[in-house]
Amino acid sequence: MAFSFSRFRRKLDAALSSAVRARYLSLSARPSLPEEPAPDPRFLRHSSPDARPLLDHSPFLRFPQVRLTILPSGIRVVTQSAPTSASHTASIGVWIDAGSRFEAPGTNGTAHFLEHMIFKGTRRRTARSLEEEIENMGARLNAYTSREQTTFFADVQSKDVAVAVDVLADILQNSKFPDHAIKRERGVILREMEEVQGQVEEVIFDHLHSAAFRGHPLGDTILGPEENIRGISRVDLQQYISTHYTGHRMVVSAAGAVKHDEIVNMVGRLFTNFSTDPTTADQLVNANPAVFTGSEVRVQDEGMPLAHFAVAFKGSSWTDPNSIPLMVIQSLLGSWNKSIGVGNCSGSQLARRVATDDLAENIMAFNTNYRDIGLFGVYSIASPNCLRELSCVLMDEIKRLAYQVSEAEVVRARNQLKSMLLLHIDGSTAVSENNGRQNIKKDHFYHHVQMLTYGRVLPFVELFARIDAEVALAATGPIQELPEHSWFCAQTAT
Repeated sequence: MAFSFSRFRRKLDAALSSAVRARYLSLSARPSLPEEPAPDPRFLRHSSPDARPLLDHSPFLRFPQVRLTILPSGIRVVTQSAPTSASHTASIGVWIDAGSRFEAPGTNGTAHFLEHMIFKGTRRRTARSLEEEIENMGARLNAYTSREQTTFFADVQSKDVAVAVDVLADILQNSKFPDHAIKRERGVILREMEEVQGQVEEVIFDHLHSAAFRGHPLGDTILGPEENIRGISRVDLQQYISTHYTGHRMVVSAAGAVKHDEIVNMVGRLFTNFSTDPTTADQLVNANPAVFTGSEVRVQDEGMPLAHFAVAFKGSSWTDPNSIPLMVIQSLLGSWNKSIGVGNCSGSQLARRVATDDLAENIMAFNTNYRDIGLFGVYSIASPNCLRELSCVLMDEIKRLAYQVSEAEVVRARNQLKSMLLLHIDGSTAVSENNGRQNIKKDHFYHHVQMLTYGRVLPFVELFARIDAEVALAATGPIQELPEHSWFCAQTAT
């Protein structure tokens, strides 16, 4: 390759690091640019680019205290109690540092298959009695699997918290995995795979991971290939649990109408059969780190009316100092959908340019973080005859980040990011998830963060203070007019 992404990266890193030292973030390279226009007053109502002491957000960011206890087994129990008069419901979940990237070679899909099988009956509860018990309480029991974590959680009335903890402990420690249920669930997952294949955005991001992390488990899909799904056995499921569902890789998070000491006592009494293997997810990641590869996946399909493509750069891990600035940059680039109608008046220059010239149906900046690496870029849907011009605009706006971003744009992006973070924690379910992931490490921001990510819950006051290459490409549809992978790479060298 005749150029290096490092030059572009150095420009961007220099702009980010100097701004962080000066004020939370500033991407302006003032010495070589003409004087900036006056900031747009629309974005200065709650913040200002003028020099002044750092803002104190603490008066309006007072949340109930987060309490953390680490049990002898290594399990971390984190709670955030709401006043009794304010909440009559609670959310309890188990966040485990075990996702598809930790699967053994040839077993891709086991983590997701296990998520399905965990509800199919235990030594104490049949699948039917478990379902009836949850329904009779008016509760909700659910789960999901990502590339780095698996989560099981319940939303219940305050009087049923003890039952919810018992159910979670039972299904995670005593599941039977009967052969007839495994056989039935194969069909369910294969049908789910067909549904996912019909969701182009999901397919594009799977292809993008394959292009960005070629030959590494992080580039595999979460569901796994069909041949693996047809071959996964009870032994594979039990082996995955015994290897990865360990105390030191587990967080129990509860929020709402809960009492910390009661939750700790229940977890200590019921969560007793997990391995105490001290190996952490960080140790496993360090033993097999992901490496970003600049490559592409193209799927030509003339039967599709629109082309879908995503272009991505190497991003940051959750704990990288650049993770917060990249979140601000994602907000700065923004998103736009033609059906919404807002475009020419958008605060995002990328959205304004795309809308004015009618270059796309949809654009979306994304920033995905993992334990050791990340993906940052833009996903687009456009007509085939707009692909070349749209690609030029996208790369032009991304390059602009290295040398020409106004203070008004940064203020707007910071305000939008802060609002998004606060709106996300509306309700005990979101609070429980937020705290659980903060105590682990989590895939798209406050969804995959805190205890598992940072080893603690970041107060919003601290988070708000932080706020204030090579290329991977995936595309499908009628994409003859989409520039070559080498063209996208070359744009970062100029």
